[in-house]
Amino acid sequence: MATLYLVATPIGNLEDITMRALRILREVALIAAEDTRHTRKLLSRYNIEQSVISYHEHNKLARLDDILLALANSQDVALVSDAGTPAISDPGYELVQSVIAAGFPVVPVPGPCAAVAGLIASGLPTERFLFLGFAPRRSRERQRWLSEVATIPATLVLYEAPHRLLATLEDCRAVLGEREAAVARELTKLHEQVLRGTLGALLEHFAATAPRGEIVLLIAGAAPTRARAAAPATLAEPAAMASTDAPATVDPQLVRERLLALRAEGYSGTRAAKQVARELNLERQAVYRIWTELDAS
Repeated sequence: MATLYLVATPIGNLEDITMRALRILREVALIAAEDTRHTRKLLSRYNIEQSVISYHEHNKLARLDDILLALANSQDVALVSDAGTPAISDPGYELVQSVIAAGFPVVPVPGPCAAVAGLIASGLPTERFLFLGFAPRRSRERQRWLSEVATIPATLVLYEAPHRLLATLEDCRAVLGEREAAVARELTKLHEQVLRGTLGALLEHFAATAPRGEIVLLIAGAAPTRARAAAPATLAEPAAMASTDAPATVDPQLVRERLLALRAEGYSGTRAAKQVARELNLERQAVYRIWTELDAS
């Protein structure tokens, strides 16, 4: 049966491609590429002359039928992005879904990934990490986005454009606090660089030296605290019911004020409850009960 191969390609250094990837690219009937000109440079380097069509963010839905037709005609197809692993902050997710639904095999051909390369060189913990993709472009949305992961004790990994790096570093420090971090830029390329330090130190460096190239930003996860290590906090109860063994309590009025603020921003009840529960380390059901009582209070 015809197969869709998800082929990882170099993120910079053209030597970073597996022998298996090269074999697959030579054997498939069709290569779907994010930028055909960029991919043809790689194919030319290795004397590969297969048919190439474009598959990118703006035509990915229109191209689905072409790729499914090729598979239906017993033609193997390889999907590649401009750099790294397809479908990781690049087009591919919808195609994979459609191919699976049509009953054709989907086979990953592993290789380079900028997020992983940056992580292992950062010096930050690698046993637990959260890949966030590209940060939102606007500061307000970015700060809200960061607040959703502020309490997660895992290394945060995100991509950022050089002209937005300073603003993102500022928002990271404002929302997450002063944490250890690293900026990995131009990985595997001639001017590869990994800078390590606090968010403040990195902010100071790039304020003086304009960042360039493709960037992976890595930030230490939230430090475990006794409160977070314990059971989630409960909403405050009358003093007569208090116990020295009970978990930390949170004033319901604080919860109401935070829910009202999120409602004003357009949050639904479910989303607002989830956000506040995460921020204050509360049970989501308890927070949602307060949401349902907002108009009555």
